[in-house]
Amino acid sequence: MASILIIDDEKAIRRTLAEILSYEGYKIDEASDGEEGLKKFSNTTFDVVLCDIKMPKMDGIEFLEKAKEINPDVPIVVISGHGNIETAVEAVKKGAFDYISKPPDLNRLLITLRNALDKQTLVTETKVLKRRVAKVQEMVGNSEPIKKIKDTIEKVAPTEARVLITGENGVGKELVARWIHEKSHRSSGPMVEVNCAAIPGELIESELFGHEKGSFTSAIKQRIGKFEQANGGTIFLDEIGDMSLNAQAKVLRALQEGKITRVGADKDINVDVRVVAATNKDLLKEVDEKNFRLDLYHRLGVIIIHVPSLNERRDDIPTLVDYYIEKIATEYGQSKKPIDKNAMDVLANYNWTGNIRELRNVVERLIILSGKTITQEDVENYVLPKSK
Repeated sequence: MASILIIDDEKAIRRTLAEILSYEGYKIDEASDGEEGLKKFSNTTFDVVLCDIKMPKMDGIEFLEKAKEINPDVPIVVISGHGNIETAVEAVKKGAFDYISKPPDLNRLLITLRNALDKQTLVTETKVLKRRVAKVQEMVGNSEPIKKIKDTIEKVAPTEARVLITGENGVGKELVARWIHEKSHRSSGPMVEVNCAAIPGELIESELFGHEKGSFTSAIKQRIGKFEQANGGTIFLDEIGDMSLNAQAKVLRALQEGKITRVGADKDINVDVRVVAATNKDLLKEVDEKNFRLDLYHRLGVIIIHVPSLNERRDDIPTLVDYYIEKIATEYGQSKKPIDKNAMDVLANYNWTGNIRELRNVVERLIILSGKTITQEDVENYVLPKSK
């Protein structure tokens, strides 16, 4: 049942609207002025608000402006007397869903409310879908290293500090980067990922900074680089230790000046991005071997977060196994498959060279190949084949 808040200083109009809308199946609440209405709006969730314009204490325009600050998604329909039509139109420009003249026409009122509710439903559904699509995977674990990482993210994310994430392949460096972006003030902006190891050295500059048409043989059209795509958001430079020295110099300039230049262009482009980088290499060792710039290392590593290997956080393995069993079973449309203690003990003591990525694959394999319960024999057969 949709709930509607009616705000009007004329009791007769409030009562008439309340009776009509209650009869139509709506749940109704009332307020006699904008001040009382705002208080109710702040403390209760409504699907639609009907609000008069001319009222004592706080008029409809002021209520509209303050209500939009509290919850911009709730449709507000303003009710105006004949002399307030221009004001009502102004209210629509400021975010009101629609306006209805006094005395309200019943059919127009019901159609407007239905449209407002349809809009509210679409807004809600869109938000849910966006959350599903962009949902960041949970950071699972309660070991001391994971608690430290979570605490660091909470402190660092709201700032503009650049972050360097280190750790072996498969430990979850990308997940840490995503949580930094998700908890930052840039979360509504894009997060653009670049795998520096997967891009050939001769193409990395074009990938990062873009290029102009004709700047090289295969440049048949202009290309917007990753830094421009990430403007207003975060760029995640994964495996930055594999970036060429020439590209490193241009990244350093982008960090120092907030400017980039497309390949084949002479015009600077201002970019506003937060850089989060990750590597599985020892960058200081790479500096000693002349493979990485020391000045870039210091620019990137304002905050350094080291993600431990799975073997360094074995206390989290049972929690992770349970998490992935439930997650994968849900993806397959199955009920959660139990795992016996002996099987869990074997997994807890296994040498996880592939870290979290390997663990997830192993759990998926066990769910597919095991019987009703995951047993020690299943683990030995499908995870430790050489042990037999």
